[in-house]
Parts: sequence; structure tokens; C-alpha cells
Amino acid sequence: MAQRTSIATLLREFDQRSPAGFAIALHIRFTSPAYLFQTYPKRWMDHYSERGMVVNDPTVHWGVQNLGRIRWSDLEAIDSAGVLDEAKNYGLMNGVTVSILRDGTRTIASFARADRDYDDFEMDELEELLLRLHRETADLPKLDPADREALRELSVRLTH
Repeated sequence: MAQRTSIATLLREFDQRSPAGFAIALHIRFTSPAYLFQTYPKRWMDHYSERGMVVNDPTVHWGVQNLGRIRWSDLEAIDSAGVLDEAKNYGLMNGVTVSILRDGTRTIASFARADRDYDDFEMDELEELLLRLHRETADLPKLDPADREALRELSVRLTH
């Protein structure tokens, strides 16, 4: 129960710090995350999914190949498919991507806002919170069944 509360608290923190939404792919093994949390506008998620944009998304490419964090504005040079430009049409004007690799799994997250870019201090906070979430969810198989189900339900509710 305490772990479930801690995870929910961290997700609320991300929500407050990402007024335009976020996407968190937790504990990616091969190409699939154990859990995916998304709060971007549904119209954007539908558009992104229908067009299979994940294969051209510079935030995903960067997150798979790097560790740390980067502003989306610094990824525009590798955005040959225009994913970031299209995201702006849905209110995702400014963002940051964070990639973590610990204990054999990778977590990649992107956070967005429409009003301004993230400053360095905010990026530090997001990276620290993501590392906490990564650690809190590292032993997912060891969670009791009620906590696993609550996390799955939260994932579905945030994504849909």
C-alpha cells in the first residue's frame, strides 16, 4: 500500500510539472515498457499512434541512445520527420526528455508545457523524480497482487 501511494504521489508531481502532459515508459526491456503512463492530450496520442510516429520520434531515439536529459529544442536538428513540429499543433510547445538506465532496465520519459521551456533546475527535479519512480517500480514482480493491479489500473486510466 505504501509503495502504491508513493508511486501515485510521484505521478501527481509529474502532472503538476508538465501542464501539457507527459509520457513515461518504465523499465523498457527490448522494445516494450513494463508500464506506460501518458497524460498528453488524447487528440495528440491518437494522431501519434495512428501515424506510427514512435519510429521517427527524436525523443525516443535520443532516449534509447543516451542517458541524462535534453530539451526538445535541442532535438530539432535530428527531427527529420517533423514529429516535434506536429506536437506543437497539439499544445506540446516545449519539453524535456529524460533517460535512465539502472539495474538492467531503461526508463524514458518526456514532459511538456505550452508556456515556456523548462529551466535547468526544473530539469534536475524531473530527472530526480524519474529516478525515484524507476527505483520504486524496479521490483514490480515482487509487488503484492493488489499493488500490481492498482499500478496497471493507474497506467490505463492515465493513458486513456
